[in-house]
Amino acid sequence: MKQQLNIKQLIITIIIVLLVIFVITYIILAVQTHEANPKMNYGITFSKKFSSHLKLNWRENYQAILDDLKVKYIRIPTYWEDIEPAQDQYDFSAIDWQLDEAKKRDVKIILVVGRRQPRWPECHEPDWVNQLNPADARARARKNIRVVVERYKDHPAVEMWQVENEPFLDFFGECPQMTKKELQEEIDIVRALDDRPILLTDSGELSSWYPVIKMGDYFGTTLYRITYNKYIGYWEYFFLPPSFYRVKAAIFGKEEQNLLIAELQAEPWFPYGPLETPIDIHYHSMNARQLIKNAEYAKKTNFARAYFWGAEWWYWLKTVHNDASVWQAAKQYF
Repeated sequence: MKQQLNIKQLIITIIIVLLVIFVITYIILAVQTHEANPKMNYGITFSKKFSSHLKLNWRENYQAILDDLKVKYIRIPTYWEDIEPAQDQYDFSAIDWQLDEAKKRDVKIILVVGRRQPRWPECHEPDWVNQLNPADARARARKNIRVVVERYKDHPAVEMWQVENEPFLDFFGECPQMTKKELQEEIDIVRALDDRPILLTDSGELSSWYPVIKMGDYFGTTLYRITYNKYIGYWEYFFLPPSFYRVKAAIFGKEEQNLLIAELQAEPWFPYGPLETPIDIHYHSMNARQLIKNAEYAKKTNFARAYFWGAEWWYWLKTVHNDASVWQAAKQYF
């Protein structure tokens, strides 16, 4: 009995020592990586598909972002279902237009390639892909990447490529699982075609970032402050300081200038769809005050750039609900 007690005490002591070491290490890294970033560069992600889902004129939405907000950094998805609706029949008109409008205004574009793309359900595949076996579907996905990069590799608006979107976040979205080998194959395709840098992304709160953070030139994290879960309702990450993101990056030795916030929460986390959720519920997780809080929090991560998530929703509020407060709050950051 006494021996069992001694073993239990030893285990508790070891756990306490490890926790103390962890806390001390975290504090040291948090202090060492802290450097105020008063001039963070902000951009936005723009989804033609989501703008259209909100029943907006997506071209007017995009032009307002360019000319009223005067955004200089934009991340644009290339949805497979839009650019290859029928096998080997391509339609690049929407992407061409967005890139050409960006070029006119000297806007820098991150162009997303691959099967997983920003916005639910993450994989936006044409119907014909569903008729293929997994190996053939994967081969066609690689071809799609090749076709997109070859088309836009000489476009002056493209600053970098993003390969897939949070590729290993298997539990979120409706996508087939991806292996490290498959992701590396896609990265190699892009590198063989163009020398622009490659961005890879991962969840800020739900992932360790490994191995994604080691595989690309740039790394982008999501950053959410208020989310929704059907079991507990709204959930705020009040317990995560900005140093949480800095320390994670420091552990992997990623330089601050190569770190982005690829998805900075600036729209609500909708309990249902955006059009199905009552407007007063929208404001529970996002409003002008919360957007400013999130933007100022993001500065303290010391990352080089942050891309707001929700510019389509700001425009929807402004034009459909006659509420320009969020649009105006965002405007000060561009």
